[in-house]
Amino acid sequence: MRQIKYRDAIREAMSEEMRKDSSIFLMGEEVAEYNGAYKVSQGMLDEFGAKRVIDTPISELGFAAIGVGAAANGTKPIIEFMTWNFALLAIDQIINHASKLLAMSGGEFSCPIVFRGPNGSAGQLGAQHSMAFESMYANIPGLKVISPSNGYDAKGLLKSAILDPDPIIFMESEVMYSDNCEIPEEEYYIPIGKADVKKAGTDCTIITYNKMVKVCLAAAEELEKEGISVEVIDLRTIRPLDIDCIVESVKKTNRAVIVEESWPYGSISSEVTYQLQKNAFDYLDAPIKRVTGADSSMHYASNLVEAYLPNPTKVMNAVKSAMYKL
Repeated sequence: MRQIKYRDAIREAMSEEMRKDSSIFLMGEEVAEYNGAYKVSQGMLDEFGAKRVIDTPISELGFAAIGVGAAANGTKPIIEFMTWNFALLAIDQIINHASKLLAMSGGEFSCPIVFRGPNGSAGQLGAQHSMAFESMYANIPGLKVISPSNGYDAKGLLKSAILDPDPIIFMESEVMYSDNCEIPEEEYYIPIGKADVKKAGTDCTIITYNKMVKVCLAAAEELEKEGISVEVIDLRTIRPLDIDCIVESVKKTNRAVIVEESWPYGSISSEVTYQLQKNAFDYLDAPIKRVTGADSSMHYASNLVEAYLPNPTKVMNAVKSAMYKL
């Protein structure tokens, strides 16, 4: 194993697949000459040339549309958004075209495209640059939604996403790009739709994803000092959801806490809660608890950012509440 940054793991995933298949290309704002807004595509222009690493104007709707058309005509585009907040400008192409193309063509045209970029809060960036979009895109049939928590998972899942015949929403995190991660020398893939148990435990199951995994693992470590054993499940893929993994864990722990950065209403935690009451109701010894972002817009002030987001203390209190210890 070797230590590299999260951003380097993303770049390796794209580069490895692009070396094998000339139909794969990367397109987005500043991906070429500037080496990526977050330096994810560092050096890719030099290796693959301007026809396969393509700078675009600041026009998300335009280059998303080009990508969808290219995918329908036999290529495998990777479309980078500088942030998923900006992808709202391209949502017509993602939802009205990419997600529906296979169904509307009677199975004649697939849309093998990956839309990727950073998602969620990165600190004091204000309301228009801090939204988490997993639940919005997970609500759309025809899309697959992936939200990895670390570089190892991100690389393996992105390689699988690039080869997938369906449109993929791939959500990274700006604050994780500099995280160190252990990556094997050999090539590997991680299957889409499989959750991962990041920490085994017996007293309560925490279900989470993306950078909230780190928050939950920190909470679990502190809870262990108090004699509470927590199992932490990283969903990794939001749609399709690995409900079997979640149910098996809850059958063992008999309690569940769901943690996500997004708003609570109509959220991923809402769906997981429904699935658990449907598939594991008889195993629950306490009501399911949730820890989410605040039901408001994100503000700029640092104290309000802290109040808005889940943190280890909030997660610990939710676990204790589920165990009737609070």
